[in-house]
Amino acid sequence: MTRLLVIVNHIESQPGLLTQWMISENVEFDLRIGGVSRLPEPSDLNDYDGLIMLGGGYMPDETDQAPWLEAEARLSRHALETDLPQFGICLGGQLIAHVIGGDVRAQTGAPEKGYTWIDMTEDAAQDPVFSAIGNRAAFVESHVDRIVDLPPEATLLATSTACRFQAFRVGNAWGTQFHPESTGQNIGNWDAKKLQELGFDKDTLLSQAEERGEDSRRDAKALLTAFLNVVRNRHQ
Repeated sequence: MTRLLVIVNHIESQPGLLTQWMISENVEFDLRIGGVSRLPEPSDLNDYDGLIMLGGGYMPDETDQAPWLEAEARLSRHALETDLPQFGICLGGQLIAHVIGGDVRAQTGAPEKGYTWIDMTEDAAQDPVFSAIGNRAAFVESHVDRIVDLPPEATLLATSTACRFQAFRVGNAWGTQFHPESTGQNIGNWDAKKLQELGFDKDTLLSQAEERGEDSRRDAKALLTAFLNVVRNRHQ
């Protein structure tokens, strides 16, 4: 049976739809919570077929506030060195970018919240994961920090009007700024006043969730299934 290591970095960034999708795909997953659970050592990754790192309200190098991120970075680096498939979401994607020498900055550029249109690059059509969806898709965004540069070995896969680096690949690692695991239910839990301070209206975001949610869920499932195919094909 396929076995994934899944790391939760913040209580508000839970696996969401990933949980039911992994179960429906007969995937066993080991869920570790940063700051609560002990993270495996890099050598322990031999016991897993893939790695998924979720989001959180930290920068990837904020080890003073989130000390487990240092261990998580070691896991990501080891996965890169051993070609173990990994998928990083928001903070998880930024952590991969940080590990490979990219530039990740706090509170930079325009914030993104709610279902946002993401445009795929030409390279996405040839990618084993992102070729599973069309040229454009809407996914949930929730960030004020972002990747501002990636090294040449990384391939840009997706972009948006407000944020250039929405998805990238390096080796067998994929990182996204958006949240394929999230839905309108997540938006419903957001603080309306905080959204307003960032320039967003919660009712508008919820209305967009009703319009775009079903298609987004389909595309997000396609991405996960394609990633799982990469994980399974590694042993064939």
